[in-house]
Order: sequence, then C-alpha cells, then structure tokens
Amino acid sequence: MQRMLIIAGSIAAAVLLILANALYIVPVDQQAIVLRFGEAQYTVNATEPGMTEKGPMQNAPAGLHFKMPLLDDVKFFDKRNMGYDLEADEIIAADQQRLNVDAIARYRIKNPLQLFRAAGTLEGGATQLGFRFTSALRAELGKVSQPDIVSAQRTALMGRVRTNLQAEVNTLGIEIIDVRIRKADLPQANSERVYERMKSQLKQKVAQYNAEGEGLYASITGEANKQVQVITAEAEQKAQVLEGEGDAERNRIYAAAYNKDAEFFAFYRSLEAYKRSIKAGTPLVISPDSEFFKYFKSIGGR
Repeated sequence: MQRMLIIAGSIAAAVLLILANALYIVPVDQQAIVLRFGEAQYTVNATEPGMTEKGPMQNAPAGLHFKMPLLDDVKFFDKRNMGYDLEADEIIAADQQRLNVDAIARYRIKNPLQLFRAAGTLEGGATQLGFRFTSALRAELGKVSQPDIVSAQRTALMGRVRTNLQAEVNTLGIEIIDVRIRKADLPQANSERVYERMKSQLKQKVAQYNAEGEGLYASITGEANKQVQVITAEAEQKAQVLEGEGDAERNRIYAAAYNKDAEFFAFYRSLEAYKRSIKAGTPLVISPDSEFFKYFKSIGGR
C-alpha cells in the first residue's frame, strides 16, 4: 500500500511538473516568442509579428498560454520603452576639437522575432545597439564644429543622429524614440588652451568694436561740426542781411524826417550826440565856438 502511494505521488508530481512546464503567462508589458527546437513557432503580444515565407507569423494576445512541455521554449522581451546609456567617449568634431560626449537613446523592441534572429537575446541586441549608436554619433558629430555641438544647434543635430541610427537598427527590429546628448565637455588637457584662445578672440573683438566705435564717433562728430559751421554761416549771412535791411530802413526814416524838417532833424541828432558823449564825471576839452555846442547858444544854433 505504501508502495502504491509512493508511485501515485510520483506520478502526480510528474503531472504537475509537466503542467507547470506547459503553462506560461505573458504580461501586457512583455512580448514573447515560442520556440520549438530553436525554430520560432509564433509570437505573443508582439508589437509587430514576425514574417515567414508564407506571410505574417501568428501573434497571440497577452495572458495565459499553453506550450508543448519539454519541446517548446519561450523567450521574453520587454515591450516598454527602454534607455541605452552610451558611456562617455571622445569624439573629434569637424574643426578637430576633441569632446567627451555622453549620450543616451530611448528605444523599444518593435519586432521581437527580428531581434531574436539578429542578436539572439535582449542583451545581445543592446550590445549591437551600442556599437551602432557610437558609429552614428561619431559620423554625425564629425560633420559639425564644436560650437554647434554645445550650442542651440544640438536639437537639430540629435534629430539627424536619430534618423541615421534608426536606419542602422532596422535589422534589429528596434524603433529609436529619441536621442539626447547629456554632456559634451572638452578634455581636461584642452580646456586651458581653448579658454586662452577664447580670451584672445574676445580681446580681438573688443579691440575691433572699440576701433569701430571711435571711428563712428569721429564721423558723427565731424558731421556735427560741419553742420554747426554751415548753420552758423547761414545765420551770420542772414544776420548781415537783416542788419543791412535795418540800416536801410533807419536811413530811410532819417531821410524822411530830414526832408520834413531839416533844422529839427539836426537838432535831434545833436541831442543824441550830447547824450552819448557827455557822461557824468567825463571832462571834455572843446572850444566854446565849436560846432558841437552850437545848440547851447540857441535852438536855432545861433
């Protein structure tokens, strides 16, 4: 009886082991390939099913599935977005400047069967991705100068790297979502030399701007002085014209007054001369018979 129980228990254990080996679960964030003797039979929850000579391979939904015990093997691949962190590497830009570039790529496995056939495992696919990522990055960064890599041109540059990398990894069944340069620094040995060169270039620009400013100042000052001279000459000419017109008007008035009463006009002119000439405390030595004092004798000058 005890022997029968042992046999029954062994059979039950073997059945459970076979059932455990026959059932498998594929979560919604995973995709899988079912292999039989190393040959792909179908995919489960794959983003893109594999292709066979007859057309697309069968692609089962996620969940609980059955496979042939001891004959079938299941390879799981992540369906989520993943990141590949490229180790910092020295890259030579188009202007022969050396940069230590640290970059990262975001990707996902689009066709697990294609990745399995090209690399065998997820780790093998990641290794090949790293080689091709480095190659695409070197090829694209080698076309531009160092300032373009570290400036606002970086976004467009990363777009070109992503396009080139996608073309390289199509055979792996991988879709590149994004590529970013996290850091691009000069090697320590070159930093001081580049810094000194930048200082020299900035000093040259400062000297150039100063020279241009002084030249512009001299030009503006010269033009202003020229305009001042022109305006002053025009004003003096206009003043002379106005003064001549005033003198002419004055003479006309004097002449008109003289023609009306010559004696009164002479008397008025003498009074004006007295007012301008005879000042308080100013001695005058003039003969009493002088013509200057003729109106002191009488209004008629006699």
